[in-house]
Amino acid sequence: VQLVESGGGLVQPGGSLRLSCAASGFTFSLYYMSWYRQAPGKERELVAGVSSAGGSTDYADSVKGRFTISRDNARNTVYLHMNSLKLEDTAVYYCNAVLKHLSYWGQGTQVTVSS
Repeated sequence: VQLVESGGGLVQPGGSLRLSCAASGFTFSLYYMSWYRQAPGKERELVAGVSSAGGSTDYADSVKGRFTISRDNARNTVYLHMNSLKLEDTAVYYCNAVLKHLSYWGQGTQVTVSS
């Protein structure tokens, strides 16, 4: 099982990034997929989630209206489109796959928002 995040980097406040998470080794289309983030000295927090078929999404209040989660089950990939980035969005972003008692994590990708 592998979840490989990419797309992180350094961006100025107000900028945009698109994170990708490529999955392999499990039946991606059955899993609820989420993005979490963890800032230095803080606990990991849920950013956004998308149902297995992509029809339902959830967002943390702090990112509503700015971030969009989507998935492509044909490509076994989940995305996080991040717009209007703020300094406080700086964190390591992790991809998570859940199905019942099964949970898989990626290694994370760093997003730094700085002027």
